[in-house]
Amino acid sequence: MHSNEFKLYLGELKYPNIDRSLADLKLLGEIKVENSIANIELLTTSDESYLAVKKLIEESCGTQFGALNITKKNTQVKKDMNYGHSANPNNRAKYAKNVIAVTSGKGGVGKSTVSVNIAIALAQKGYRVGILDADVYGPNIPRLTNTESERIQWNDEDKIVPAENFGIKIMSVALTTPAADTPLVWRSSVAINALIQFLEDVAWGELDFMVIDMPPGTGDVQLTIAQELPIAAAVLVTTPQTVATDDVSRAVMMFKDIHVKMAGIVENMSFFIAPDTKNRYDIFGTGGGEKIAQKYDIPFLGAIPLDMQIREASDKGEPPVARGDESVKKYYRDIVENIIKNSDFTL
Repeated sequence: MHSNEFKLYLGELKYPNIDRSLADLKLLGEIKVENSIANIELLTTSDESYLAVKKLIEESCGTQFGALNITKKNTQVKKDMNYGHSANPNNRAKYAKNVIAVTSGKGGVGKSTVSVNIAIALAQKGYRVGILDADVYGPNIPRLTNTESERIQWNDEDKIVPAENFGIKIMSVALTTPAADTPLVWRSSVAINALIQFLEDVAWGELDFMVIDMPPGTGDVQLTIAQELPIAAAVLVTTPQTVATDDVSRAVMMFKDIHVKMAGIVENMSFFIAPDTKNRYDIFGTGGGEKIAQKYDIPFLGAIPLDMQIREASDKGEPPVARGDESVKKYYRDIVENIIKNSDFTL
């Protein structure tokens, strides 16, 4: 096989877990085939990418040559990765007037459900809204918005086209994987690069609000988002349970330390109303979210019950604020009104 033929062949190989070829991604440098030895230069931007493409090539054509010499050359134009500072952040989403970061101290408190319903409630008020699923290791936004079967596509400007449903634009790493249960075994640096790409290389259009569903905790992603975007408001989600409020306290202190304005606290799974007796049960305790709000002098945005309708609708990808009854919709709409009231948004 001649060098040009081999380069065309390599160019048609699909990058692992992404429906784009090596040629589309401009990952191939100089290719030479001499005396049954193939010399392949890869224009990769990370060690992880280099190893993934190297393995792909070796598995695809390793038996066709006497030897494969695959090298890495970092000559590809890289993105600007000069990180900002949380006190003076970059703005990688100039198309969005306002950025709302929704986070929690721990997982399992319903943060993603709250994020989706906040985004849709904003869209119902006539705003242009996008939601970015920054919880790269547990991306739930596609399921919650009934877009989990979609996969990313590119437009003529080589931008990723976001999914759309319920009046909002949606981007998640879950839309790039071949199956819903594909694990993302990424180091944090790779995850952060992916998030930067989703901010800069997605055709979001002009947005009034970008809602970011953050991962739980106080790690690299939270710090990077605070450095790379001017966050207009942070919304913290907790349950009344002491172990959850302990963790959300750490998240509150993180945002204070990195100078991010907090719109307030949402208490999710706040109480349960038995459908038969109408008795109220405080399964996870009571008043935890309000106590945190009082302790740190930040607003309490509202409480959302542990409700079968919310759980069932969310599992089916039918967000309660869009498909629920009026009493359920009101929980989220009131929270959005309080977020707007407690924030200095550009509207």
